[in-house]
Amino acid sequence: MTIELTRFDAATYLTQPEDQAQLLAAAVESGDPHIVAKAIGIVARAHGMTELARETGMKRQQLYRALGPDGNPTLETMLKVLPALGLRMRIEAAA
Repeated sequence: MTIELTRFDAATYLTQPEDQAQLLAAAVESGDPHIVAKAIGIVARAHGMTELARETGMKRQQLYRALGPDGNPTLETMLKVLPALGLRMRIEAAA
């Protein structure tokens, strides 16, 4: 008997901004910049890269590169991408 596997894509299921924000918050809590970049990439794909490129004024290739598995998005990229995704970054004092 052969087991058939399909590739899981979290972007398919992250359609609500609240869910996307929770994913990003958990990624930031990890402290790992690669996990943060990957999470932002997932949310960006859920939003649609073509639409995101149009809203940010960035090229799709730039977005895929910055938000991909090996990406390292700059603060400038983040400040363009997050509002276009309907999200915002907030800084608060550490407890």
